[in-house]
Amino acid sequence: MQMPEDQLRAGHIPADLYRHIPAGTDVRKVVIVQEAPRSYKGPIVLSLVIIAGSVAVLLVIAFVVQVIAGAAVAVLSATGGLSYTINRSKHQ
Repeated sequence: MQMPEDQLRAGHIPADLYRHIPAGTDVRKVVIVQEAPRSYKGPIVLSLVIIAGSVAVLLVIAFVVQVIAGAAVAVLSATGGLSYTINRSKHQ
């Protein structure tokens, strides 16, 4: 029995807890309640949701910037302020 949990499972009361029991108490009827171990599921899920949300926001921002740039090029092309040409070379 190396760990305090092993002692508690075996029914032994550790010395530091034994000192807190009032005198005259029947030790066989003492119940020791342990705190449940910490669950890491909530923080992990929260961090994954934050990462996924950040990626989604960045994708939306990239898409909006692309649409705005395309609209700006179209407006400038229509007003004569900007022109561009796409050259396709023919290789046979």
